[in-house]
Amino acid sequence: MRISVFKHQAELTDTYLNLMAALGADCIDFGRDTDMPGVAEQGYPDLEGVRQLRRRLRSFGLDINRVTLPNLTERFMEDRVGGEEELENACQALRIYAEAGIPIARQRFAGDVFPHHMVRYRSVHRGGYLSRGETLTPGPLERPSRAELERWWDRFRRAFDRLVPIAEEANIRLAVHPSDTPNIDTPLGSLGFHRVIDAYPSPQVGYIYCVGTRAEAGGSALVLDEINHFGRKGKIFMVHMRNVRGSLATAGAFEETLLDDGDLNLFKVLLELRKVGFSGCINPDHIPQLPGDTPEKSIGWGYSIGYLKALLAALAA
Repeated sequence: MRISVFKHQAELTDTYLNLMAALGADCIDFGRDTDMPGVAEQGYPDLEGVRQLRRRLRSFGLDINRVTLPNLTERFMEDRVGGEEELENACQALRIYAEAGIPIARQRFAGDVFPHHMVRYRSVHRGGYLSRGETLTPGPLERPSRAELERWWDRFRRAFDRLVPIAEEANIRLAVHPSDTPNIDTPLGSLGFHRVIDAYPSPQVGYIYCVGTRAEAGGSALVLDEINHFGRKGKIFMVHMRNVRGSLATAGAFEETLLDDGDLNLFKVLLELRKVGFSGCINPDHIPQLPGDTPEKSIGWGYSIGYLKALLAALAA
């Protein structure tokens, strides 16, 4: 298992890359579709620009772990004018990333979360560090009808019917992330994960398994069960490692924490990942804001990477 980190800056500075290398990170993850050269200008990445970026990262001892394909927005998901162009851009991007040697590409889909169901706030923890908290909106919640959800899945299948053959031919992994926040009926939750791999059993299709998001849905037991199930099937391509307190199932709310400060025992999570043969990257995402930290969260990154490296060292002992 290796450690990857997010690109958090508008521009990847030498200082930031030296810091990540010094802390022991192995790879960079690009979480926004416009992070890569060419996407903002032409809708899909520039091959030579991606190759140059990868060469630059390698000069720091880092590499690219995963990228994000051009987003499929409401235009595509609601079959509006311009939607098919979005899908064409995603397909072209997948081919280019494969040619550049990128191992994992994530596809985002509009409408997989219901933000109006939650009230977001800043939670305060030991020593005054700040993190994301969310609680259910008071009163009855308007949920999509079964017909509306099936229309969403129709559009998902329209996209994956095009993307999966490209991923297989070009030998690049195509990943989805669970719906975050994992409200009832959000498409990419427990049932949705099963639905994706039932429809697309290809070894190139799988998940960015987000420990924090799935803990928000049902706590530690759910996380361990899902890792066991999907990991045995080879469907966990990388892991977002995040700890939380509470869950929607137990408290109707949750708060993110530092890696040692939540309800989950992350060493048990790593043990389960090892048991199913996981060997990809682990990303300590959603770094809380520590008192006195820099805008780039240098202290938070140092704590998070160091904590994970210590757990991995204990795992290997």
